[in-house]
Amino acid sequence: MKVTVFGIGYVGLVQAAVMAEVGHDVVCIDVDQNKVDRLKQGHIPIYEPGLTPLVKSNYEAGRVDFTTDAARGVEHGDVIFIAVGTPPDEDGSADLKYVLSVAKTIAEHMDSHKIIINKSTVPVGTADKVNAKVTETLESLGKSVTFDVVSNPEFLKEGAAVNDCMRPDRIIIGTQSESAEKKLRELYSPFNRNHDKIIVMDIKSAELTKYAANCMLATKISFMNEMSNLAELMGADIENVRRGIGSDPRIGYQFIYPGCGYGGSCFPKDVQALVRSATGVGYTAKVLEAVEEVNYAQKEKLFEYIMRHFGGDVKGKTVAIWGLSFKPNTDDMREASSRVLMENLWKAGAKVKAYDPEAMEETQRIYGSRDDLELVGTKESALNGADFLVICTEWQAFRAPDFELIKEKLSTPLIFDGRNLFEPNMMLEYGLHYYAIGRGLSVKGQ
Repeated sequence: MKVTVFGIGYVGLVQAAVMAEVGHDVVCIDVDQNKVDRLKQGHIPIYEPGLTPLVKSNYEAGRVDFTTDAARGVEHGDVIFIAVGTPPDEDGSADLKYVLSVAKTIAEHMDSHKIIINKSTVPVGTADKVNAKVTETLESLGKSVTFDVVSNPEFLKEGAAVNDCMRPDRIIIGTQSESAEKKLRELYSPFNRNHDKIIVMDIKSAELTKYAANCMLATKISFMNEMSNLAELMGADIENVRRGIGSDPRIGYQFIYPGCGYGGSCFPKDVQALVRSATGVGYTAKVLEAVEEVNYAQKEKLFEYIMRHFGGDVKGKTVAIWGLSFKPNTDDMREASSRVLMENLWKAGAKVKAYDPEAMEETQRIYGSRDDLELVGTKESALNGADFLVICTEWQAFRAPDFELIKEKLSTPLIFDGRNLFEPNMMLEYGLHYYAIGRGLSVKGQ
């Protein structure tokens, strides 16, 4: 099938590469000429396991192409994905200006029937706005062309997006058009073989499903962080609690790991957007407001531990930080807990020596060159000259370090672990003073 994708960001690029991999003929449109040129040269703008070889092989095979020529893209695609960003507006609501701009562009260039698919995460009612924008533009140009608008939200996890796209849990299609449904079933047939994963529903339900899914996951995380705070005050161990409740199949083990808060491009933005959408229909989403509030507070947790340990004074301290991305297997630092910690440490007069397997360039891009930030090439070199260690991201490379080396290199044998990677009793044996989330505050080795 001939497919066009507007927006070569995280969602658009993964979707395009996977669609091309199964044989569809894909054209990607973006306004950024530099990004388009770099993609053609094999430079992938994001880190995502498996994505680079997928894009390169399909570009070389001619199954996917990149261009800034919107007219070519509209002419090419029978199915057109809108996968542009929906950044939070000043009040936290989703800003639809890019989505509606693409809708207008499609209408300006279309001369035959098109299926327009909202792939971006958008509030309930966005399909109606896209429909209205396309209709208004066509009428202003005196065109009489038919089209369908479909909601087809993505459910990709950063760090596992290629696999999620190739082997989806479910494929949500929001439409009341039988012809559009038939076309999308054909489009997704390579991903729908061993059992039917397609769920067809009305458009508004499809739009809400995406927000509801992300908000439910964010709620589980904030709930567990709330429990970790209680465990800390009550003398319980949140890891025991986690295993105890996770064994209940109604709860399960996924997304009940306490830590220093969630981040990324989805959960923070989507919780805020649904709260604002609720306000727009006269409803106060009290649970979601609490989820956001708990997460905001949890991102301050590591800094609170540090200041409490040092009596409120870390001026002149050098802090080793392992992990800068908001989660493992990505270089994405949007809303990352590491940023809250580093910015607090800098305000308090401390310096940072940091290492991350993938997010070093992104950190440099965000913060530039500054005297109180040193980015180093290995996790071990981050320890050199540091007073203590903080872990912000649970990368696999951090799970079994040389504890004797850590103790030797740090001026104080002290670890603040924002992801509960290690067992406190083991830290005692190594003679390390260890702070974890919800695990009795700290243990002190000899």
